[in-house]
Amino acid sequence: MSHLFYLLTHIAETIIPMFEWMGAWSYVLLFILIFMETGLVIFPWLPGESLVFLTCSFIAFNPILKMEIVIPVFFFAALIGDTVNYYIGHSLSHWQWLKKRMTGPRFEKAQEFLAHHGIKAVALGRFVPLIRTFVPLIAGTMQFPFHRFTIGNIIGVTLWVAIGAGCGYYFGTIPFVRQHFSLIILAFVVGSLLGVGLLALIKAIRQRIIKRNRML
Repeated sequence: MSHLFYLLTHIAETIIPMFEWMGAWSYVLLFILIFMETGLVIFPWLPGESLVFLTCSFIAFNPILKMEIVIPVFFFAALIGDTVNYYIGHSLSHWQWLKKRMTGPRFEKAQEFLAHHGIKAVALGRFVPLIRTFVPLIAGTMQFPFHRFTIGNIIGVTLWVAIGAGCGYYFGTIPFVRQHFSLIILAFVVGSLLGVGLLALIKAIRQRIIKRNRML
């Protein structure tokens, strides 16, 4: 128990040796995490902007990783991930059994949103957690023009990485943050987990209410 408490309150001291041991593979790990969060629809719960923000904060605190490598890693991981997700949706749209399930007001609204806002919808969708995983998928299923999707994707990913990395790095330079880095990161992680748990709870309650109303 005391060992766990030490790890939680000395996160920086734990991460530094891990990055030193992994070396260049640290960048590969970061690429995989961002790629899976954006490219594989079954992993929308993985950290996205929080990983970009915290990694760059950590670099400002201890430059064991290089910003000039981390930023391109995040950029290409998100860009390629969204592109793969688009092609997954494009391929699935040819399956008859899936077409039958892609009906209803929600899917129609998503199609109308993309059709109306186009490139803007793709770019801004990148900034909405969970939703950003499904925007490329829906764009692919509705045969949204790939060249327009790519333009929106590049704009969205560029802004997403630039804002997340810039804010994260600046956050890591604040004296108070540097003095209490591990505790602040711990609070950040706990807050993110509570947010995910709250969303899951709201979803469960909503589904229960809908199920109860159908039984009436």
